[in-house]
Amino acid sequence: MEPINTADVAAFKEGGASMANLMIENSGIRVGNERRRGRGAGINPSGRYEPISRHVFDDGWDSLEELPPFKTEVQVERPRSIITRNSSPDISFDRSINPYRGCEHGCIYCFARPTHAYMGMSPGLDFEAKLFAKPDAPRLLERELGKKGYVPRTIAIGTNTDPYQPIEKTWRIMRQLLEVLEAHDHPVGIVTKSALVTRDIDILSRMAAKGLVKVALSVTTLDRRLARTMEPRTSAPPRRLEAMRKLHEAGIPVSVMVAPVIPGLNDHEMERILDSARAAGAREAGYVILRLPLEVSPLFKDWLLRNYPDRYRHVLSLVRSMRGGKDYDAEWGKRMKGAGPYAWQIGRRFEMAARRLGLNQRKQSLRTDLFVPLHGEARQLELL
Repeated sequence: MEPINTADVAAFKEGGASMANLMIENSGIRVGNERRRGRGAGINPSGRYEPISRHVFDDGWDSLEELPPFKTEVQVERPRSIITRNSSPDISFDRSINPYRGCEHGCIYCFARPTHAYMGMSPGLDFEAKLFAKPDAPRLLERELGKKGYVPRTIAIGTNTDPYQPIEKTWRIMRQLLEVLEAHDHPVGIVTKSALVTRDIDILSRMAAKGLVKVALSVTTLDRRLARTMEPRTSAPPRRLEAMRKLHEAGIPVSVMVAPVIPGLNDHEMERILDSARAAGAREAGYVILRLPLEVSPLFKDWLLRNYPDRYRHVLSLVRSMRGGKDYDAEWGKRMKGAGPYAWQIGRRFEMAARRLGLNQRKQSLRTDLFVPLHGEARQLELL
């Protein structure tokens, strides 16, 4: 356990928070370095739906027990359906699949962290270490694609938690989903931070030849130290760029996501990231401004204070300048890009760099006219 020190207090005060807020946000539950080695979050607060919260503190009697390091645990989840629908007006897809709940990548900024509260777990370290796999996902997908009246549109995978996080090497749920989608000639868009995506080039290249797949690699920074601190179990930036090159050479459409753009921390890298991605084969690009919904805000603040205390006040000031003075604004149309002069500047920089590099000259639409709803026995049963 790491006590809250005076430097922390001073930094929080500079950032506009009171000592009371500091105690609420940290609550004495900052986890020691040895226990969370290789993890992104430094705290593990109780989920917001829990009736009680646990606060650990040193009573001065040296009675704190030595706890073991956080190890990745995977439980099986048995959902009734696998395709999630949405009607959000500011995103380009209306359906998605999440093979896993929680993500071992440990990205401190991940906007999906608050979903772990629905499982009675912490959006902090629990989100990175206590994961849920959905091995029934391929079977459920087969069933849902075969429903009478199903209308095909691009399914997005990787928009919440990464389908190619480390446990995919063992569970292989993503590969099985691709096998189902290929069998049905169904379009899919993939977003990942992992070079593991190249494992499935055989399937992806066949689908790409029919205009059925696009892959986006998210590149947050080219700085190895920042990447390892901010997103500890993702593929290193050079490996992501190499994955882009391999996908491009296999004929698979590749794009780059500069996401999230964190003002005062990685926003100065935007042009370098786009330039490197273009050289690796990316032909489309996008960006998203840092989002800090619900529990993500105190988690990110704690991380920033531990790793970049000298930038704490500056980064939060810029974030709030793009969010109407708040840590986050969930309004549609603003949540992805922000608002205000600094957000406008980032947007113009992105547009100018993309234009200079020839990115986004032609947006490729995936085909839906090839969709085959049923195969084999299922098709024969329908005839009967």
